[in-house]
Amino acid sequence: MRKHQYIFIILSLFILSCKNQKPYDEKTAEVINTFYGDALGDRESYELLRDLSKNVGSRLSGSEGAKKAVLWSKEVMEGYGFDTVYLQEVMVPHWERGSVEECYYFDGEEKISLRIMGAGGTVSTPEGGITAEVVEVLSLEELDVLGKEGVEGKIVFYNKAFNQRYINIGASYGETGFQRRLGAIKAAEYGAVASVFRSLSSGNDDFPHTGSMSYKEGVDSIAHGGLGVLSSIKLSEKIKSNPKTKLTVKLSGKWFPDALSHNVIGEIKGSKNPEKIILVGGHLDSWDVSEGAHDDGAGCIHSIGALRLFQRQGIKPQNTLRAVMFMNEENGLRGGTKYAEMAIKNNENHIVAIESDASAYVPRGFGFSGSDKQLEKIQDWLKYFNKNTISYFSKGGGGADIGPLHRRTGTPMFGLSIDGQKYFEIHHTEKDVFESIHPREMELGTASMASLVYLIDKYGL
Repeated sequence: MRKHQYIFIILSLFILSCKNQKPYDEKTAEVINTFYGDALGDRESYELLRDLSKNVGSRLSGSEGAKKAVLWSKEVMEGYGFDTVYLQEVMVPHWERGSVEECYYFDGEEKISLRIMGAGGTVSTPEGGITAEVVEVLSLEELDVLGKEGVEGKIVFYNKAFNQRYINIGASYGETGFQRRLGAIKAAEYGAVASVFRSLSSGNDDFPHTGSMSYKEGVDSIAHGGLGVLSSIKLSEKIKSNPKTKLTVKLSGKWFPDALSHNVIGEIKGSKNPEKIILVGGHLDSWDVSEGAHDDGAGCIHSIGALRLFQRQGIKPQNTLRAVMFMNEENGLRGGTKYAEMAIKNNENHIVAIESDASAYVPRGFGFSGSDKQLEKIQDWLKYFNKNTISYFSKGGGGADIGPLHRRTGTPMFGLSIDGQKYFEIHHTEKDVFESIHPREMELGTASMASLVYLIDKYGL
């Protein structure tokens, strides 16, 4: 092939690539830059999260805290003058943690106490607790090998640790979650009298983690609790030195009838297409042991704050912007399921659903679940983001609460991706409080959500 033919081909490819790229819009860049400037300069989201964390606090589904959170969210969005603010009824599970949470063994005459926290939904032990030999396993398959002969009448101790070699520490959470969610069922199937598990934590401390668990109809419901990482290491070492070690577990959780609660919805109506909806949301409920500042107070405020940033610039969106505070993500997903049901019943038209439920640490990008063609289009939007904010749109992403809408209607969905290196040290623990929030990191999340909403509203998917 001759030289001029090479030049022709290269020139043709260059022209083609230029045609596929949309021109850089200075107005769009200015709006997005102002979103970030307003958020970082005024810290309105940060102060709003302080109010939710300190004046409402923990808000597990069915609790008084959850009721306060619903009213708080409604009042905040009404106070901002959103065009429409309303409540969507949803029946939620109601479980409460008791005052007794104790775990110990004896080393000779010395009582060695371990840090324990009941998994969300655990039943109580008898008042005097349960004392039995403890058997350590690292997987459900190891329990299968032991069978009834090796497990019956004992306490099962699941001790699978996070794999610290992973750069994406969330992958370790995925690999270890079975012991909390399914551990009690599997142990009870082989006749165990209780079960405990190593907290799903990347930390090296002794703060136990809670989180949702499951029981199975036809299988005995046994008490189930999470041990702090250091307590888990201590117990494992004791079992190695004395396989006949007896453990005592005392837990006092209690179930109540389902309770009436609400999703809280606020809207800014679209100026051209009010029937088309861009949804942003987080979950309003949190575990009972902390203020739920990261999980998911931050996501709720990111969502309210995104609409607030539109107001600050006086931007009238073409499509309706809807902020949804979902109830009951942590132990039931009733809010997300109810929302999808009502959206279908009301024949609502959602352009997209966006969720923030990964903490208030530094945002890095968005995961996206939609078509490859849509993903290719939104990749071009990275030019409007500073590289220190949003640096990627990746395939696959969304959130638990918007998942039902996505699955049932095909609505494309985004999930805000966060630098989560520290997240699983505080996740579902008493350390998830407002003091762990950094104001600039929090505000970067709000501005990132607002920017994505603006791009979708202006350019579509």
